[in-house]
Amino acid sequence: RYRRMELSCPMGGSAAAPPGPGPPAAAAGAGLMEGEEYESLPSGAALGTHMVAGAVAGIMEHKVMYPGDSVKTRMQSLQPDPKAQYRSVYEALKKMVLTEGLWRPLRGINVTMLGAGPAHAMYFACYEKMKKSLSDIFQQGGNSHLANGIAGSVATLLHDAVMNPAEVVKQRLQMFNSPYTSVLGCVRAVQRTEGFGAFYRSYTTQLTMNVPFQAIHFITYELLQEHLNPRREYNPRSHIVAGAVAGAVAAAATTPLDVCKTLLNTQENTALSSLNIRGHLSGMANAFSTVYQLGGLPSFFKGVQARVIYQMPSTAIAWSVYEFFKYFLTKHTLEKRT
Repeated sequence: RYRRMELSCPMGGSAAAPPGPGPPAAAAGAGLMEGEEYESLPSGAALGTHMVAGAVAGIMEHKVMYPGDSVKTRMQSLQPDPKAQYRSVYEALKKMVLTEGLWRPLRGINVTMLGAGPAHAMYFACYEKMKKSLSDIFQQGGNSHLANGIAGSVATLLHDAVMNPAEVVKQRLQMFNSPYTSVLGCVRAVQRTEGFGAFYRSYTTQLTMNVPFQAIHFITYELLQEHLNPRREYNPRSHIVAGAVAGAVAAAATTPLDVCKTLLNTQENTALSSLNIRGHLSGMANAFSTVYQLGGLPSFFKGVQARVIYQMPSTAIAWSVYEFFKYFLTKHTLEKRT
């Protein structure tokens, strides 16, 4: 018999994972055990179900919030062009549309969609497979927090390995006066001038950022759920509010790492030239040092407003979709049984 799978179990409370909720623990054809309810969906779900659900969730989350992501990238520029200096998120978005065209905030969205689908599908597939195998080792017949943590961490390695090159291309296309006109052109130019390693300069920073982000994210969400929805029922309002607040707190706390990641991805020529840095910047330690030299401690929080505004609805959408998916499958399975 399966034990109850509380919402906190999928990630063990502090495992690393890409932005968004933990995997939906349900599958087509998997029946509910006697006495199980909404918050205790059965484990051992079909791998294909998690891959499809993960891919769709990842694509939807990134697609809906992409303009906000473009603004965040612009506002994290350490030495922006005078024409690309913005005082607020709204001003940045308005200025981008008026001076660069209606579709400018969506530039690079295609490569993000291409990366998000397989990246999230691999994450969910790896997570579910490892979680089941390791749980059998650590806690036979039960749900092991240690297994969840290890599975989530390994799954994040795969997710970011797929997503990181897409992030590099996306952020270069998002920058003001980007010399790249298309995704394919950007990929070819970066490969030719900087080599394949350019697509993974920020990989370790990305992983370092995901671990604390998800730890803060899940802990905050669970704490809020205890107060807003103690019975853990399907309550869209509590899922949206808790998801939004959790995303905001995690986003603000990890902004310094995001700024370093953006610098490694974009290799801002103006900023690097001002410090007489030749060649290309690499490594998290070098990124931290460069950001500090360019503007001190305040530089580590450039774009924090845009990042929080982007992440709040993003995590709210992700959690509400996840909870609805879980509720729908539970209800559907119970109706089939009766």
